Amino acid sequence: MPHALHRRQLLAAIAILPLGQAGHAQSFDHSHAAWTALLKKHVLVLRGGQASQLRYAGMLADRAMLKAYLDSLSGVTAANFGAWSKPQQMAFLANAYNACTVELILGKWPKLASIKDLGSFFDSPWKPKWISLLGNKVSLDDIEHQMLRARGRYDDPRVHFAVNCASIGCPALREEAFDAERLEAQLDEQALRFMSDRSRNRYDPASGKLEVSKIFDWFGDDFKQGFKGITALPVFLAKFANVLADAPADRDKLRAGGVAVAFLDYDWKLNNAPA
Repeated sequence: MPHALHRRQLLAAIAILPLGQAGHAQSFDHSHAAWTALLKKHVLVLRGGQASQLRYAGMLADRAMLKAYLDSLSGVTAANFGAWSKPQQMAFLANAYNACTVELILGKWPKLASIKDLGSFFDSPWKPKWISLLGNKVSLDDIEHQMLRARGRYDDPRVHFAVNCASIGCPALREEAFDAERLEAQLDEQALRFMSDRSRNRYDPASGKLEVSKIFDWFGDDFKQGFKGITALPVFLAKFANVLADAPADRDKLRAGGVAVAFLDYDWKLNNAPA
């Protein structure tokens, strides 16, 4: 599709976003159409959605449109947000995290090979409070850990397959925005896509071990909170036996539990799509 047409579509999507806070609770676009337009244009889907890369050079050319979307998020007040349904809140926060991460990368693009290049030994790139959200200045860590992962709020471990830290080791940056009306199906699909990726999650018949992403080591407690009856990480992993192993006997082992779990190294290289 010609670039000019892409640009008109993006501008049209952004034009429907509110410019101020008055009436924002009623007029906010919960489909996040502006973010979807950018993602559809710049996300490169790999292996049927198991992974993705982002065309940062193209996103940089559309940075004004990204900033307009971020401004629309910043216009939402805490009162607006509190009146929304939980799916609306979760979609908002996941999209905010992903869009803000892209904006953070663009600030140094192309002079970085990893998001970790933005930090130092003493400082994490996820801790600075530079994001205007819900009437406060917050960090990426605040969005993920204090909002999305806060105990008793959503208690949905699938958020780990929704947020993307601009790294190859991360679950794929989805090629569309999260949308409250379809959030349940989107989160289930994100989980299945990630668990199906043998580069990051697989059963090794030779060792008899289940080798999974380091995410499950860092955030294993999130899979013990009773979401959909899941009270332990092995219970969650067993649900994906069919994509983690090939042999029926090995799948049966995973479903029965008791298989040793090993955590794979995390790949922090930037998820940039080559030109």
